[in-house]
Amino acid sequence: MSRESAGRQEVQEVSGSSGWLGLSPLLVFITLYLVTSIIAGDFYKVPITVAFMISSIYAVAVSKNFTLTHRIESFSRGAGTRNMMLMLWIFVLAGAFANAAKVMGSIDATVNLTLSFLPGNMLLAGLFAAACFISLSVGTSVGTIVALVPVAAALAESTGASIPLVTATVVGGSFFGDNLSFISDTTVVATNTQGCRMDDKFKVNSFIVIPAALVILIIYLILGADINTPTDIPEVEYLNVIPYIVVLVCALCGMNVMVVLTLGLLFTGIIGIANGSYGLFEWFDAMGKGIVGMGELIIITMLAGGLLEIVRENGGIDFIIKKMTRRIRGKRGAEMSIGLLVAIVDVCTANNTVAIMTVGPIAKQIGDRYGVDNRKCASILDTFSCAVQGMLPYGAQILIAAGLAQLNPVEIIPTLYYPIAIALAALLSILLRYPKRYS
Repeated sequence: MSRESAGRQEVQEVSGSSGWLGLSPLLVFITLYLVTSIIAGDFYKVPITVAFMISSIYAVAVSKNFTLTHRIESFSRGAGTRNMMLMLWIFVLAGAFANAAKVMGSIDATVNLTLSFLPGNMLLAGLFAAACFISLSVGTSVGTIVALVPVAAALAESTGASIPLVTATVVGGSFFGDNLSFISDTTVVATNTQGCRMDDKFKVNSFIVIPAALVILIIYLILGADINTPTDIPEVEYLNVIPYIVVLVCALCGMNVMVVLTLGLLFTGIIGIANGSYGLFEWFDAMGKGIVGMGELIIITMLAGGLLEIVRENGGIDFIIKKMTRRIRGKRGAEMSIGLLVAIVDVCTANNTVAIMTVGPIAKQIGDRYGVDNRKCASILDTFSCAVQGMLPYGAQILIAAGLAQLNPVEIIPTLYYPIAIALAALLSILLRYPKRYS
């Protein structure tokens, strides 16, 4: 049996009652955290770790088709998947590097160097453009965030700009390349599942998102007009800038993000000890405190992974797919269903690459049946998944950005203009049938 046939049969076997029950842990989390916090008017009233813990206990409790041992093993398997463990390693290294760089004065030196060249009123637009360029070069939003957010947050403190806004600027720009880059996981998976070439998908995708990026760049120029560069910029300690230059250059060369962070960490030790910023044991202490500072994010990531695995195993994702594909009418309806499917599955998995892999074969069937151009279909999958991933408070990108900027993840979301813009652009491309050649 083919993969597509197996997936279709599995979807058809999910009943309504079991489907809603399978999806209910995620609904419990959304109600407990987002709805309750909105009613209270304070997102600190319900810690996100507690919301995930209660939702996870509920998820294990309602999985009645399996033994308790199996449920716990499933939860643990989801918490410890390859992708989850990779993110945990990145959190550990990012926390260690960010704090070691901060203690040795690397962040301050980089901020002073940036302010020497970049006027305050160009800060937001400059950071957005830098994030777009780096992410397009490296093909990863996480690598871009790790490289830019610590400096961006420090720049916000120096200029009096809003730290959540500046952090969101980098996060938004990081999804420009995640969506468009030829070496992005999402591009590779989207084009493979739809059977089209990367350069063709890039052309279609560019028509959709580049206008949105230009609009957001103009918005950042307007929002940043009142940001002033400090008049008393301290003298730049160029030696302390080297760790960040190493990180940025290595990232632009396409090196693995963990290798990039390890090299940056090594340079903080060599330079910091050599110039007397700290001793060997102080370096160890700075790294240790940085790792501990990422503890909450590590816990959230593991709880989210376990919860979402229970949702998947109990048929929650298949149930949504079944519901969404039942009443498709015409080409617009097919494209809209594909976009909504990948968006909902991304909410359920918190991983845009996994969401595209899950929905991709079904999207291919829908596209072939209703005459959707496979290049347009790949662009819809990639753009909607990146838009949703860029706004998830429990997604890896926002979690790591919040940790590096020392913010609550939800503080960043209201100013995530670029993910909202590409979601609207993708929606308009369906409703207005553009680009015409591919619609």
